[in-house]
Amino acid sequence: MHFHFHILAQILIGSVWVFHGLYSKILNGIPRHRLIVGKILGTTRVGFATKTIGALELMLGLWVVTGWQPVKCAVVQTAAIVTMNSLEIFLAGELLISAVGMVILNLGFLSLVWYWALFAPSR
Repeated sequence: MHFHFHILAQILIGSVWVFHGLYSKILNGIPRHRLIVGKILGTTRVGFATKTIGALELMLGLWVVTGWQPVKCAVVQTAAIVTMNSLEIFLAGELLISAVGMVILNLGFLSLVWYWALFAPSR
């Protein structure tokens, strides 16, 4: 049972990163993401910057799916989320649907990430 939950968590976590990297940013499926990036980094190269962030998120999702070095992966995910959330709240807060909601949702997500990382089955 634990193994199946771990795999399900791994797929869910990886899917969140792949979705937001590929759909939300690279394919501009959620244009608000591009607006937020433009507000934080400037509008001159917003398309390139948004796609670059999306590519990094996509790679992070693929890292999760591999299951390689889960604790290091969780550290990178935590740093990415804390950095992105802080920048979004302080520099583009007016573009957020709910800063409090985003933080609560991401705390829940990071709880799952750390459960996945710390209780990974031995290989």
